[in-house]
Amino acid sequence: MKCTLQGCSGEYEARTVVHTVKRRGKVIVIDHVPAEVCTVCGDVLLAPETVRRIEALLQATPPPNRTATVRYDSLYAAFRAACARRGYA
Repeated sequence: MKCTLQGCSGEYEARTVVHTVKRRGKVIVIDHVPAEVCTVCGDVLLAPETVRRIEALLQATPPPNRTATVRYDSLYAAFRAACARRGYA
């Protein structure tokens, strides 16, 4: 199927994606979510059934017993340092 974004010439193809959801102030990351992804711009479409399954999963899943809060700027600094150590800077 052709990409639905105006001006994009890409086509959607079936892939799996990492989907993030913010729920009750917490960010939840769900890996291996089936989706249609544009080969040019990366636009992601989730099927209605997939959205329903994610919603059901979120309703049925108890809150995590442990969480981690990471500040973006700290994470980015660590990323840049790791890149510099590997010579990617």
